[in-house]
Amino acid sequence: MTTGEQSAAPLLGEPTIGELRHALRGELITPTDPAYDTARGVWNGMIDRRPALIARCSDAGDVATAIGFARSEGLTVAVRGGAHNVAGNATCDGGLVIDLSTMKGIRIDRERTTVRAEAGLTWGELDAATQALGLATTGGLVSSTGIAGFTLGGGVGWLMRRHGLACDNLIGADMVTADGAVLHASEADQPDVLWGLRGGGGNFGVVTEFEYRLHPVSTVLGGLVAWPAHRAGDVLRFWREWAREAPADVCTLGVFLYAPPEPFIPPEAQGTPIFAIAVCHIDPDGRAEDDLRELRAFGPPVVDVIGPMPYTALQGMFDAGAPAGLQNYWKSSYLAGLDDATIDVILGHTTSIPAPFGQVHLHQLGGAVGAAQDSGASGHRGAGFLLNIVGTWADPAETERGTAWVRGFAAAVEPHAMGAYVNFMGDEGDARIRAAYEPATFARLRELKAQLDPTNVFRLNQNVPPAR
Repeated sequence: MTTGEQSAAPLLGEPTIGELRHALRGELITPTDPAYDTARGVWNGMIDRRPALIARCSDAGDVATAIGFARSEGLTVAVRGGAHNVAGNATCDGGLVIDLSTMKGIRIDRERTTVRAEAGLTWGELDAATQALGLATTGGLVSSTGIAGFTLGGGVGWLMRRHGLACDNLIGADMVTADGAVLHASEADQPDVLWGLRGGGGNFGVVTEFEYRLHPVSTVLGGLVAWPAHRAGDVLRFWREWAREAPADVCTLGVFLYAPPEPFIPPEAQGTPIFAIAVCHIDPDGRAEDDLRELRAFGPPVVDVIGPMPYTALQGMFDAGAPAGLQNYWKSSYLAGLDDATIDVILGHTTSIPAPFGQVHLHQLGGAVGAAQDSGASGHRGAGFLLNIVGTWADPAETERGTAWVRGFAAAVEPHAMGAYVNFMGDEGDARIRAAYEPATFARLRELKAQLDPTNVFRLNQNVPPAR
């Protein structure tokens, strides 16, 4: 079964719908409601689906009610948090969407340096609350991304080389299972479930609340340096060597993009292809300037906007380049490293990135990401980099050309790749989902799925089928 499979919708009478509306503390939205078109929309403009019902839940009890209704009426279930998932799994045709977007409770424990966060929060909202106390956990690179799907799929972010992926910082979760039970998972209670939630996606139930470990983070040395795209080969070869020796307090991201019309970009470079290295140094020991000096001097770059900034400013640095509603088609691959052959493949395909929104990302891994090998299901901990081919365009008429570029690039890099990353995958089929995990991990996930969701109610995701 692939992630895109959805069952035909049964016909629901108004009395039946009325029963669900009456049972919910939250709001039930139907196709006749004025809010329907807004409520069914997701971040990826390529996704246009029409659910039969949208249950905007207020608490775990509402979630259990919605799951029970969907099962009794034979409805496909989709789960919506921040709706940023590129595959569009936060919605469905003809089924029921369990919408968590209004569940935004936050409780910070300053003594334990932890936070309990409800599943409707975005990273911008959670960061704003924790940063008021000078604390943070690894979060997404676009502030409008929801915490829920991001964490369950792994979660690469600026703090990962020092503090691990988002899922590595998940120390507890409240989840509603397919039979409507509310389960708490932690290291002390249901540790196998917590292991599965750390990278196994939304396969096991609807997580309504996450508990994260927090870390002291406030002002960082962040920003980016950039060179003309024709210098990218030299920069990539320099960067791979520099990255090997970089301390875990620094995390970098290589980006091929078209220079935006921003004041910090020289006028003659705006709109032209560039290669940038974005940087976050949490600088706990005051050595960030020294650690980054060699990187900033290479070339030299045509743009250098690295400086002290609030962590929240860094977290929103890429927001303008990821607006809701554009057409998005992505593929990802883990890379062991950036050998010359891999670099040649990358350079051969970055000359035709769809303008002006398309990008190619190379996330530097290592550090705490690799050290957390056994903490959860998230795979390929030994990779040095994560490649994300970001096909993005505004005009649907460009879809054929854009998707062909992404597919061609992904096929060319596959001989050099280690596997896929769950959060950057579209609807790519069973084999690609298996490639996101080591074989033993996938087998363990299937056993956990069989325990918690044996009939695969939660299948609109990068689906792990239950063991038979």
